Amino acid sequence: MQQAQDFRDESAALAALVAPLADADFERETLFKGWTINNVLRHLHVWNVAAARSIEGDEAFGAFIKQLMGGERGRRFTEYEHDYLEGLSGHRLLDAWVSGFDELAAAFAATDPKARLKWVGPDMSALSSVTARLMETWAHAQAVYDLLGVDRVDSDRIGNIVRLGVNTYGWTFKNRKEDTPGPMPRLRLTAPSGAIWEYGPGEGGSDDLIEGIATEFCQVVTQCRNIADTGLAVHGPVATRWMAIAQCFAGPPNDPPLPGARRRS
Repeated sequence: MQQAQDFRDESAALAALVAPLADADFERETLFKGWTINNVLRHLHVWNVAAARSIEGDEAFGAFIKQLMGGERGRRFTEYEHDYLEGLSGHRLLDAWVSGFDELAAAFAATDPKARLKWVGPDMSALSSVTARLMETWAHAQAVYDLLGVDRVDSDRIGNIVRLGVNTYGWTFKNRKEDTPGPMPRLRLTAPSGAIWEYGPGEGGSDDLIEGIATEFCQVVTQCRNIADTGLAVHGPVATRWMAIAQCFAGPPNDPPLPGARRRS
């Protein structure tokens, strides 16, 4: 799967960003729920381990979740992740995460894309699983880029996230117990390479249109940015509603950050 290499490359980009930092810098807080860089890397590492166990089989995955949760419920995930990793932090955490994502990418590359894998929510295909790992890595990395005042230079591998955003159009409304308001709006996005990516029912299928930079569309559907903090042009009531609540990740409904709440330092 090309997505396995895309996941490895996206992870490596974040690793290169934080590698020059001192251990103390890993405790700096981002604008994402006050998570530190340590929190971000622990979260990515623990759920990469979970994905690796899911490839090994249902029993291995179930044993991992039992070990992670320790029979407890109601704690924050950052607490479970901290305890599971015994407080691993700084460059020792970075090294463990790098080793882990490299092994996971290799495991995904050797897995049938259609294989069904266990997860904390519904089972998913291996292709969906690696795409979710790529998306989560990219989304959480945004908080670190913002904290460090670095403008990320994306590649066309974010096309995986665009497609995930497209594929979760209907689910975004269903997750909120809302009726889908109509056909998915047309998308006309400019990829990092300059290519034009178009999705939707085509001319005449919908009067609603979203156009602009693909990176900003990804920021909205992953809730790294409020739509008001992007340059996306949104035309029509269906497009407007979708961009106000878009959510391409699993879990209960989440509201996007308030305008101005997530930004580059």
